[in-house]
Amino acid sequence: MSHAESVTPVYQGQPATLPANHLMDTLLPVRPALVDRGSAVRTAPGIVDEQLASPGTLAVVLSGRQGLVQGGGLCVAAAQPLFQELTAAGSAPELVVYLGSALPDSDLPAGTGVLLYVLPEQVAPGTAGIPSDARWAGFREVAAGLSATHTALFVEASAITNWHAGHTHCPRCGTPTEVEAGGWVRRCPADSSEHYPRTDPAIIVTVVGPDGRLLLGGGGPLDARNYSTLAGFVEPGESLEQAVVREIYEEVGVRVTACQYLGSQSWPFPASLMLGFTAVTEDAEARPDGVEVTRARWFSREELQEAVLAGDITISSRLSIARSLIEHWYGGRIRDLAEA
Repeated sequence: MSHAESVTPVYQGQPATLPANHLMDTLLPVRPALVDRGSAVRTAPGIVDEQLASPGTLAVVLSGRQGLVQGGGLCVAAAQPLFQELTAAGSAPELVVYLGSALPDSDLPAGTGVLLYVLPEQVAPGTAGIPSDARWAGFREVAAGLSATHTALFVEASAITNWHAGHTHCPRCGTPTEVEAGGWVRRCPADSSEHYPRTDPAIIVTVVGPDGRLLLGGGGPLDARNYSTLAGFVEPGESLEQAVVREIYEEVGVRVTACQYLGSQSWPFPASLMLGFTAVTEDAEARPDGVEVTRARWFSREELQEAVLAGDITISSRLSIARSLIEHWYGGRIRDLAEA
């Protein structure tokens, strides 16, 4: 794809050969859901108790920012006996959330209910019903080896756990809130206000200069080697495109003239939805703000691949949308130093 083709804004009109309402392909394809979150089912009173009473219900376990993993995936255990053993050992979950039921394309039998147990403290493997070969790990540590189903469960569980941890009290009056709707609503008993999980939109952008080179940046020490795409949160009352223009100018002093959406990735650490864009600029000089971005460099395709293979720089891992955006500009797979 040429530079001009890759940055034509969809709102400037399409060639006459395209049919009306033509949908442009996104960088990240729309993948089918693997878990039915049961938005109607989870509102039923007693949904968690009902799932606990079912012998077929499974459970995943989180504590803090880490999940219980086993082998190459999440530890997925029978919910009822695990709950009983945790409770008997004095390690009862402080929160139980209904994550949903497995869909036909899932690794789990279709219709299987899945609960999330959030523990106040990590329990040692081999105790309280925790398998002896299990271990605690963060998502980044194990993501590369997770199946699509376990990835979906880990991300969903992390997102809802992080929301609960930060929303224990009513923002209106400060009263401790009560968990309802299978863990998807917190209600204030004082004023009856309902509070729902939050997701914070953030734009992440590949910026392409007038000569086709890519602008990457990084924070921290000036001699650090990590470089990635530029990103920032969308502010209230702002469109996604306006956020792209504002954030790029604030961080590196570059004026974006056009941008196009390419795809998204959930990143609930703690609660982000990354919205990927590519953008173009006529500016050839970048001026890092010295706060969020301390280093910024322009790369041709050859320069970027050579710098990565030489170990001069590192770029985002393949787990992230940042890497997908960079390789979209590059036009193919960028080899890492370990692959050389």
